[in-house]
Amino acid sequence: MDESPLDTAEAAPHASAVDSVAVVGAGSIGIAWAIVFACAGRRVQMQEVDPARREIALGEAKSKLHELEAGGLLREPIATVLSRISVSGSLEEAVAGVGYVQECIIENLEAKQELFARLDALTPRDVVLASSTSTIMASRFASDLAGRDRCIVVHPANPPYFLRVAEIVPAPFTSESTVSTTSELLASSGLAPILLKQEIEGFVFNRLQGALLREAYCLVRDEIVTPVELDTLVREGLGLRWSLIGPFTTSELNTRGGLRRHGEVLGPVYARIGIERAQEDPWTPETIEQVARAVENSLPHRSWEDNVRERDRGMIQLSSLLKHFENPLTYHRTD
Repeated sequence: MDESPLDTAEAAPHASAVDSVAVVGAGSIGIAWAIVFACAGRRVQMQEVDPARREIALGEAKSKLHELEAGGLLREPIATVLSRISVSGSLEEAVAGVGYVQECIIENLEAKQELFARLDALTPRDVVLASSTSTIMASRFASDLAGRDRCIVVHPANPPYFLRVAEIVPAPFTSESTVSTTSELLASSGLAPILLKQEIEGFVFNRLQGALLREAYCLVRDEIVTPVELDTLVREGLGLRWSLIGPFTTSELNTRGGLRRHGEVLGPVYARIGIERAQEDPWTPETIEQVARAVENSLPHRSWEDNVRERDRGMIQLSSLLKHFENPLTYHRTD
């Protein structure tokens, strides 16, 4: 098999000039970010205001690293990775000398406004200030800052040491250098940076997730399917397939004639379903053409048949890996 993203992150030298980062907040996301950056060879200075969480932060990181090591996902000894992580109660101490700050505090606008004002005052102007927020745009918490041009949202899939992708969401005032520094840092840490062209509430990850959840709740409410059956359908069907190729490539390879034919056949059906849910957003020919060209250019072969064969080979390999995996979360409790 190919190397895992964590392996790749550890094997590659830094493509980013940032060699040390601060992680503000030692909750689950903060610890996950610390693991990502430390596994990529960077020094990580964590800050946590809660003494109880400070006390257990390194232990939680060590526990996660043991799980990663057991799965063959670490290149270095756990002690080596942990030696790069420190935890402090002082924000001033945590941000001293770093080139990048990743905020991971509660999802509260006022709290983020207060923290980013402090970060802006404490750090040099070339230090990127990034938020892990899932919903709050940078223009809402950083617009009044003198150094607002270095503020940005970096929203990870959770947890980022498994789901190796993060959304980069600049505000209208965010500088190009901030975007490029952030992209280089993520890429050299083994994450795929997804740059959004403009701010949008919920970003892309949560909008996609929300669209599926909205329909899922409606289907359960209308007694079409049970919650457990719906989870099973996504886990064993859509989710398994999307883990390899995603929804656009799925549509391209499911229908002979690709996305253009798929849009002709199923576009009207999805449009009627949308109207049924009071959401009238039909796929336009222009958008279908834009997506089709992009997907075609991303695939390895010119021939539709050859790409379908590659998909099938990939699904066979994935199924082979999962053949002996017993998922503990699919067992039903007897109590």
